Amino acid sequence: MTKTKILIVEDDPHILLGLQEVLKSDGFEVSVCNRGDEALEALQKQRPALVVLDVMLPGASGYDVCKQIRSKKITTPILMLTAKGQEIDKVVGLDLGADDYVTKPFGVRELLARIHALLRRTAAAKTAPASDGQNAFQIGSASIDPKTFQLRRGKSTEDLTAKELKLLQLFHAHPGEVLSRDRLLNDVWGYNYYGTTRTLDQVIVQLRKKLGDNGDEPKHLLTVHGVGYKLSI
Repeated sequence: MTKTKILIVEDDPHILLGLQEVLKSDGFEVSVCNRGDEALEALQKQRPALVVLDVMLPGASGYDVCKQIRSKKITTPILMLTAKGQEIDKVVGLDLGADDYVTKPFGVRELLARIHALLRRTAAAKTAPASDGQNAFQIGSASIDPKTFQLRRGKSTEDLTAKELKLLQLFHAHPGEVLSRDRLLNDVWGYNYYGTTRTLDQVIVQLRKKLGDNGDEPKHLLTVHGVGYKLSI
């Protein structure tokens, strides 16, 4: 049986070796790249099922690599590795199209859980009916087109990540209903989330910006403290 291939983009030889051993022992085929400016070429050549992408790389940062990949309309899931703890660094990666992130140092169980979750979600998306959830819809003054992964508001157009689109579709399907963080994580991330809810909260922050709803008092995506979020109608 063909093994699932993962591309690791990491320049630290010790971390790279550790990642290779962990992934191979879990049954994956592993390809490696140690420069950011060679990552896109490696991705196009190797065609992995998932990319583990470090932020700090020679040649080009992980952020630049992520932006390049998504600008080519390549939807391969990206799990970013960062040694930084600042929230803004994680937000930048998610906003550029990363699907998830792990902060160094990380545990092997957490890393593998996130990788398997991303792969399951990708597989589920490929087997879903092509017509499912493909109709354009409106939230406030923004028009969202699932076919192009774009949000249009006035004269501006914003690209959406897969998770951002799925969240907007979920909110639109349940207007006025309070959706718990667990419900959102399970439905969008596709598993019982391994870790904190900060990833979800950061994606919501980015969605508010794209909706033009990022003031002190959002009008559309409202926080329900201690529970989750709801789409105000």
